[in-house]
Amino acid sequence: MNYNQAEELLKQYNQEQLLKYYDELSPEQKNSLLRQIEEIDFELLKFAKEGGAEGEKGVITPLEDAVSIENIKANQEKYTKIGVDAIQHGKVAALLLAGGMGTRLGSDKPKGMYNIGKTKDIYIFEMLIRNLLDVVHQTGAWIPLYIMTSEKNNEDTVRFFEEKDYFGYDKDYVDFFVQEMAPAASYDGKIYLEEKDRISTSPNGNGGWFISFVRSGLCEKAKKAGVEYINIFAVDNVCQRMADPCFVGATIDGGYCSAAKVVSKASPEEKVGVLCLEDGRPSIVEYYELTEEMRYEKRKNGELAYKYGVILNYLFRIKDLEKNQEENMAIHVVEKKIPYLDENGNKVTPESENGYKFETLVLDMIHMMDNCLAYEVEREKEFAPIKNKTGVDSVESAQKLLEYNGVVL
Repeated sequence: MNYNQAEELLKQYNQEQLLKYYDELSPEQKNSLLRQIEEIDFELLKFAKEGGAEGEKGVITPLEDAVSIENIKANQEKYTKIGVDAIQHGKVAALLLAGGMGTRLGSDKPKGMYNIGKTKDIYIFEMLIRNLLDVVHQTGAWIPLYIMTSEKNNEDTVRFFEEKDYFGYDKDYVDFFVQEMAPAASYDGKIYLEEKDRISTSPNGNGGWFISFVRSGLCEKAKKAGVEYINIFAVDNVCQRMADPCFVGATIDGGYCSAAKVVSKASPEEKVGVLCLEDGRPSIVEYYELTEEMRYEKRKNGELAYKYGVILNYLFRIKDLEKNQEENMAIHVVEKKIPYLDENGNKVTPESENGYKFETLVLDMIHMMDNCLAYEVEREKEFAPIKNKTGVDSVESAQKLLEYNGVVL
């Protein structure tokens, strides 16, 4: 894209401010800015003009179909055999969502690089690889691992894995790709400049993993290798099990096109998304979207009707993701404090929210599926999220659970 083409495009969307400092830039900076403009999804800006309004939820009802811990134990041998067979035939891959930084933990490095050891160095990335290696040793097969980074942490993440020799994982089975970005805009829909040669952007949400995966060419690579199922998981849960043969086997045995690992809520007030039905299709309702009545609603057996909290560990069948790729995912518009250049070209760091960022969420992909298996796991064994340095869902609480499960820190 050249300057004239960029100018014409920006006029269509009333975004000419992005070229305000063009004449002050070096040739390299000019080319960089034009590339950024070419990559902007301007259709997102209509959500800013609508005031950040999102579509209303459909009719929410409790999920009836689930595989409980008791059911899993009763069928463990059968499910595991099916899952092991699928893994040994190369049908299962794992995909780590690792675009975040360790800011809330007091680190300026990728979150996965955070050291959670007490007497020795043990990193979040290392724990996740250890958990995946358990499956490699169980099945005798390497599982393709795709790691989604962000523009801000890709270089550090790749270098870290190389320095640590992939923590013993076969590097030939590991691929990195960078998540796509979305523009950040003012309340009236004007895209901000972060620097004179740089548009203000942010990752397009964890729901953007699939389109980024496809555009990187890795989805095609996975399919050519025979991969049919892909297990998506987040970087911050150090106890989770991914490409779990029993989980995979239960999904295949039931003929499901997607599945979610869930835990029974610790209390009706626990702040986790809950697997449910929306207009008869699988969905996830956020804790703040549950009414007071729904939050405390009980089944006949006395259990909570909305009891299955999701832990961001999902299994998808690739062909069903592709089938639904053309379906528009919900865009979540989030108010944020966005650093920007003012009219005089000075950098401003706002103290309050001043605009919108646009995200898609992986939980919305569940609603695009025809069905979803709720697969219950034991909270103490598979749910140790690290979101804070201390307190609830913290480094401290995760360390306690790791030690409970026999990990020496």
